[in-house]
Order: sequence, then structure tokens, then C-alpha cells
Amino acid sequence: MLQRTKRSKQREKVFQVLKRTRSHPTAEWVHERVREQIPHVSLGTVYRNLHVLKEQGKILELDFGEGFSRYDAFVEPHYHFVCETCGTVADLEVPPQNDLHDRMRHSVRGSIHSHRLDFFGLCSACLEKAEPA
Repeated sequence: MLQRTKRSKQREKVFQVLKRTRSHPTAEWVHERVREQIPHVSLGTVYRNLHVLKEQGKILELDFGEGFSRYDAFVEPHYHFVCETCGTVADLEVPPQNDLHDRMRHSVRGSIHSHRLDFFGLCSACLEKAEPA
């Protein structure tokens, strides 16, 4: 059961910052943007509010193996593309493949509730840089 939390100005700003971007930012990036409006907000406060927002189901915390988390206010099921060179993360405009649950049911001991699928490669900008002139 989710614990009820009081509304806070800092949490509202953190959430607004995340809703305005599709860049899947880090907590540090969010902190920089929130500080533009609340100059004395600490990074710890941003982290605490990100945790509360995640627990409330309002945002996603994503780990792409980079050693830090990224955050996403678009919580509907969707897939991501991660550039292995520059680290850009983009949402893929592909409907979730819910039939995967049925296809994998026989391979899993237990019950599948959801899945996450990420694609890794080079974004178009990095691909252009990598091509010989």
C-alpha cells in the first residue's frame, strides 16, 4: 500500500521538470533545472522527491547499466533506444508487444506481470560522425 505524502513545492517542480522533457534525464540534470526556480534546493531533496514520485507511480526510474539512474514521466508501457556512444535515450513509437507475456509464459517458472525491452546501438548523429568522410 502506498503511503500518503504531503504535497510539496519541491516535488511539484521536480515532477514538472520531468513532464516537460522526453530526454530521460539524470537526477543531477533535474536538480540543475529545479534550481533555476528554487535556488537553494539540494540534490538530496531532488533524489528524495524522485523516489517518492516513483513510489507513487508518477515516474519511472530506468537503469541502462551506466552506473546511474535516469527518470521518465511517461509511465505508459513503451520501449527505449539507447545510443552506446553519446548515451542519448529515446522513446520508441512502437506499441508494446503484450503477446510476449503469452509467448514467454512456458519459459518462466512463475507469473509474468510486465516486461521492459531496450534497444542499444548508434543514434543517427553518432552514426554520421562514425562514417568516413
